Amino acid sequence: MKHLKILMAALIAGIGLLSFTTTDHEKEGSQKTNTSASVKGYEVGDEAADFKLKNIDGKMVSLSDYKRAKGFIVVFTCNHCPYAKKYEDRIVELDKKFKNQGYPLIAVNPNDPNVQPEDGYQQMIERAKQKGFTFPYLVDEGQKVYPLYGATKTPHVFVLQKENGKNIVKYIGAIDNNYENPNDVSEYYVQDAVNALIKSEPVKMTKTVAIGCTIKVKK
Repeated sequence: MKHLKILMAALIAGIGLLSFTTTDHEKEGSQKTNTSASVKGYEVGDEAADFKLKNIDGKMVSLSDYKRAKGFIVVFTCNHCPYAKKYEDRIVELDKKFKNQGYPLIAVNPNDPNVQPEDGYQQMIERAKQKGFTFPYLVDEGQKVYPLYGATKTPHVFVLQKENGKNIVKYIGAIDNNYENPNDVSEYYVQDAVNALIKSEPVKMTKTVAIGCTIKVKK
């Protein structure tokens, strides 16, 4: 009987320890989930924060610099990614088409150059000159801006509209539905979104899946 009592006491203690350990892991998992959710980025309808980043001409650029803008086409892109390269000419065309209508394009390179040397600052300058970029090409030094927006790919687009002094997210995702061939595009997501905003109409397609290379994060 004495041995049975000792065995029962040990069993109860073991169950209590297991319960404590499980609860502790559940709390840890919950904390991890909450942390992940806190950096998930913007959803359509959210207010996008302004930023101040260095352009390829050495000057600092902010959204607030564009006093007459009605909104922005913010594109997270880079030099090396094959998808980004496929879209470069179309990005230039978007800026040419919409900046005089109040929606200038702002390109941001989110990649860490130590991870991907082709995306270094000097390489950005050379690429912009080679491709004839007509818009700012900013470097996200310290990789602080792209997590705020929730960008995960290059390219990844966020169309913003100014409303009561705030930049409200109206579209998130891909530029169109065919990265390989611009002649085979049937859905012009960004173009359609901006045209709708210009006409004061609702954006029909507010979110799509961005297709591109993963952002290269500092290790």
